Amino acid sequence: MDLAGAALPVAAAIVEVREPHPLRLAAVAAVLWPVIRVAGRRYTLAAWGDGGGLRAVLRDWLVLVGALATLRVMCGLGSVPADAFTALIPALVLTATCQKVIHRHLRAARRRGRALRHVLMVGEGPTVDAVVEQLAQRTDHEYVIVGSCPVGEDEPLSGVPVDLRLPCEAPEPPEQDAQAVLGAADRLSADMVFVVPGPHMAGERLRRLSWALHDRGCPLVVLPGIVDVTRRRVRLTSAAGLTLLHIVPPLRRGTPTLLKSVVDRAGALLLIVGLAPLLLALALAVRLGSPGPALYRQMRVGRNNTPFPMWKFRTMVVDADRLKSELEAANENDGHMFKMRRDPRITPLGRLLRRYSLDELPQLFNVLLGHMSLVGPRPPVPEEVVKYNPVEMRRLSVKPGLTGLWQVSGRSDLSWHETVALDLRYVDNWSLAVDMNVLARTVRAVLNGQGAY
Repeated sequence: MDLAGAALPVAAAIVEVREPHPLRLAAVAAVLWPVIRVAGRRYTLAAWGDGGGLRAVLRDWLVLVGALATLRVMCGLGSVPADAFTALIPALVLTATCQKVIHRHLRAARRRGRALRHVLMVGEGPTVDAVVEQLAQRTDHEYVIVGSCPVGEDEPLSGVPVDLRLPCEAPEPPEQDAQAVLGAADRLSADMVFVVPGPHMAGERLRRLSWALHDRGCPLVVLPGIVDVTRRRVRLTSAAGLTLLHIVPPLRRGTPTLLKSVVDRAGALLLIVGLAPLLLALALAVRLGSPGPALYRQMRVGRNNTPFPMWKFRTMVVDADRLKSELEAANENDGHMFKMRRDPRITPLGRLLRRYSLDELPQLFNVLLGHMSLVGPRPPVPEEVVKYNPVEMRRLSVKPGLTGLWQVSGRSDLSWHETVALDLRYVDNWSLAVDMNVLARTVRAVLNGQGAY
């Protein structure tokens, strides 16, 4: 597929502009493209199943363009015809599309219990439970824990079968660890081993175990214990035989954040101008649909715990805030938010506006004024924030958003724990590419209407 995607459009373009040796140049482009992909390890199972490879595809494509330009200069073919390099765009589009389709197919297969890796866990009981809990939160990965070899006497509480226990102290001879783990892997039909280092499984003991697993051809994965850190923030180095894992801090200042602010305000202004007729029509409909003003003003909490007035189209009766205390017992959310699937305070028009998130459109003015971003965590109300623990307070380290990971991942159908986890994932791993991805997914989430009530 990559060969055809690079060769055919290039050949057609070169023939069109009457370049010499069109077939040779097309063949070079066709061969270089998969070679560059192979050199970048883009055809491995891990790369195909990752789903985060669009940036890698673009990097590879730019390398291809540079390599072809360099070859032309070295061969004395003169300047590069723009048509020939424009013809390389189908290779980029085709490869990116294929990678996206394969990733979706793999995710669907994993949800059906296929295309999975059977994993044996080695670590202390509490760490085994933590890994099992983390993996159980999502179904888009390839790992399923089939058993464990706890180190020490602590009992795993996650329900994972315990095949055998490893002693706290390294055994003599050291090969006993490897024999025990390999035996457990054979009995459980595990095809890889996860090891969580700890006081009793680290250093020379872990090194000996890795030797034995690799000599047998069994893959070993060592879990460092960090969660929700994207790969772009991780860098591996070594010093004096030690493997060092560098974690880049989240983006909080500099050019990317300045660019985000510019995109936010410019985008909000363009949307306000473009949607002005719709905004006026909705305001009139709300005003005529039930007694009360068209807009609802509510205090919300923004970045660094700063309150600000947020605007929405009114979707409830005018005394909704007073009635909220009477409905607290009917709250369907398991955290600090108040959510009811059939809230009696919502007007008939309000239900329609909420289903398609049209009531949120006035928040574009909040974005324009700098209170909010186009993308960010959900803006909480002050009575929620006073109940936050230090972990939940981290949600307030960035501006709240008109849309965000919470809004495109299920909204009110999510538990409070899932809501916080999504917001923290955004706060710690924000980038402009993440914002673009969320904005693209927002369109589908709005049309779907899942979790909107």
